[in-house]
Amino acid sequence: MENFNNGPQEYQLRFYGKGSEYFGIIIVNWLLTAVTLGLYYPWAKANQLRYLYSVTVLNDDAFIFEGTGKEMFKGFIRVFLYFVALMAFFLLFLYLNLSLIGAIILYGGIFAIMPLAIHGSYRYRMSRTSWRGIRFGYRGDRSELVQLFIKGILLTIVTIGIYGSWFVVDLRNYVMSHVRFGNIRFKSNANGFDYFMLNLKGFFLTMITLGIYVFWWQKDIINFYLDHLSFHKGDQEVRASSTVSGGSIFALTIVNMLILMFTFGLGYAWVVMRTMSYVIDNLYLDGDIELDTISQTEDNYTDATGEDASDYLDMDFII
Repeated sequence: MENFNNGPQEYQLRFYGKGSEYFGIIIVNWLLTAVTLGLYYPWAKANQLRYLYSVTVLNDDAFIFEGTGKEMFKGFIRVFLYFVALMAFFLLFLYLNLSLIGAIILYGGIFAIMPLAIHGSYRYRMSRTSWRGIRFGYRGDRSELVQLFIKGILLTIVTIGIYGSWFVVDLRNYVMSHVRFGNIRFKSNANGFDYFMLNLKGFFLTMITLGIYVFWWQKDIINFYLDHLSFHKGDQEVRASSTVSGGSIFALTIVNMLILMFTFGLGYAWVVMRTMSYVIDNLYLDGDIELDTISQTEDNYTDATGEDASDYLDMDFII
């Protein structure tokens, strides 16, 4: 246990992405993915992630994503075959007029792979991410996550959705609290009841204001997640916080929609850059962990199956 304290440290997190650069990447990705009937997708995703990480900078040093299209392609094929098998069983039972059994197999298979996708995605993505040569890592236990997921799904169904807030928070707390950056451990200590009340308030105020409050609801969610996130190294700690506001999210969203509308979707690259720049520029870190003292503790992991499964299920990477 470290008993010394170096005092407050300075952490400058910046995003330097440019719409023109990102547009060049995604337009090539779109074309090659279309020409190869989707087979190029893993390489496309790797290209995009490498760029996004390279323009995200902490104290003048960029993050690095070392994942490759080849690694992701192997996972892509495995996940693709899994979903082909699910659809085959579903269609077979549909043909036999046993649609209920087919639906149970289809949706059961999707729910079964979801915790595996989360676990695999975090394990792969973290191990292929580094800063100053220090790798991130994920130390969650797959069976523990599956049990947590099954419990959350069942309780959410039994409570007609009410337990959903506790489920989401418990899942996030578990995953984030098992992330490592060298010898720094992440910790998320959010509370399900607080998240439930936040969403209850957001839902009713959004209804009353005919949708206008949704931007302030989104602000509350972002701040809730970040304000309960911290990083620890011995007795030292860094806490995250957010200064996003409902008004600025509203303005950001309106301008983004106009860009997409008047460019017929071609302005997507600028929309992504504007959004990431806004979020990162409003993320603050405060604490006393000296970054030069971080040491390597994590291993490489090259199985991207979970990464591709999360894409198939349209599950955004949890941060």
